[in-house]
Amino acid sequence: MSANAAQPFATEREGHAVTRFLRLIRFSHTIFALPFALASLVVAANGWPPPRVLLLVLFCMVAARTAAMLFNRFVDWEIDQRNPRTQGRHLLADKRAVLTALVVSSALFLAGAAMINRLTLVLSPVALVFVFLYSLTKRWTAATHFFLGVALAIAPVAAWVAQTNAISLPPVLLALAVICWVAGFDLIYATQDFEFDQREGLRSLVVHLGIPASLRLAQWLHFAMFMLLMIFGLVANLGAIYFVLIVPVALALAYEHRSAQRLDLAAINRAFFQSNAFVSALFLVAVCADRLG
Repeated sequence: MSANAAQPFATEREGHAVTRFLRLIRFSHTIFALPFALASLVVAANGWPPPRVLLLVLFCMVAARTAAMLFNRFVDWEIDQRNPRTQGRHLLADKRAVLTALVVSSALFLAGAAMINRLTLVLSPVALVFVFLYSLTKRWTAATHFFLGVALAIAPVAAWVAQTNAISLPPVLLALAVICWVAGFDLIYATQDFEFDQREGLRSLVVHLGIPASLRLAQWLHFAMFMLLMIFGLVANLGAIYFVLIVPVALALAYEHRSAQRLDLAAINRAFFQSNAFVSALFLVAVCADRLG
């Protein structure tokens, strides 16, 4: 690698250890799944949830996502070093530290779930298996994007269970919406790795279908996501405020797809974070405005 090529990764070693760790697990992306969990919790509680449940749900969400990202970094350690987009990740922490943090965050998640109720205790190991499974799927199936969706879709169901100690139709509908949403934006994101995945023999629908067909599929998935959010609102008996505020979600998704059509790395990254952060945050605002207003 030339000096110029190595320069962007030299900065990975810089900064405080905590800062490097947060970059390693992409902590800023926690905003994607967290609003769906909080919205589900608010609907399940029909208003403000008990502070204890709210804090435990937040704790478990952060711990589970941290564990999932660390597992991904650990099992993809060598693959990431060969990928030009990710080859600087190993500079953020050594492999032994990643494994230690993985064990600690997993234990914290299981302990937090055990403190909520019996059902969350029983289901917590299952949830952990599913959030880990995504990182392995690219080795044997092209449907890896949907496994990522399932990993994030656990959040609204888990939050509902934390409040009600039961599983109902509304969080299941919301989980299906999250699966479609995540699979759609992961298809867009995966276009950046098309050549690398093809060369390495890694499986993804982008490699299987090609970039144009994958982007069309992402559009259909996001259309399905929006329709499921509408159905969720009806089943959960949400009011007019929710349905009005949910309309800009469609506009944000349209912006994301318009940016993706240019196949420009900077545009995809910008649309990926901005659009999806806006979608999840606006959904939470819509639910809170209806149930807490």
